[in-house]
Amino acid sequence: SDVGLITGYYEPMLRGARQRGGEFQTPLHGVPDDMLTVDLSSVYPSLKGMRLRGRVVGQKVVPYRTRAEIANGGAVGRELLWVDSPVDAFFLEVQGSGRVELADTGETVRVAYADQNGHPYKAIGRWLVEQGELTVEQASMQGIRAWIAANPARRQELFNVNPSYIFFREERLPDPSVGPKGALGV
Repeated sequence: SDVGLITGYYEPMLRGARQRGGEFQTPLHGVPDDMLTVDLSSVYPSLKGMRLRGRVVGQKVVPYRTRAEIANGGAVGRELLWVDSPVDAFFLEVQGSGRVELADTGETVRVAYADQNGHPYKAIGRWLVEQGELTVEQASMQGIRAWIAANPARRQELFNVNPSYIFFREERLPDPSVGPKGALGV
């Protein structure tokens, strides 16, 4: 067949450091040690591809922390890098991978999707439209960034609309001219 669908994306470039300090206050997290991933497909074949993510509290498995819980100090740990912009970090999660230029060494590292907290993705642009804050036409990444710049005190409220949280892994970047791997591993 000569018909197919190809999607493309870009790798955002963030500024960061390996240690928290100065302007670098926003963490990019690796997969937390306390997060469990349960695959029930061997018992329930209809659940193939579905994974339950949670954590153990006492004798129970409970859903893993939401974005709001993580932002409010819910212990996650495993900070890979610290970046200078919470807005860029949020959009990095939406994109799924990107690059971070380390301020102290000038080295550029790639961060790639490693896992997710198990909560469904909710589009913050759609929420802004539903709240009457933006029109559909304004609800682009640029429009959302402009809204955040005009409403900085509501930034975390907006981010918390999306309970999904992405965890990253660091990848070597031997050749910066080579782009990220897509879903097919290419």
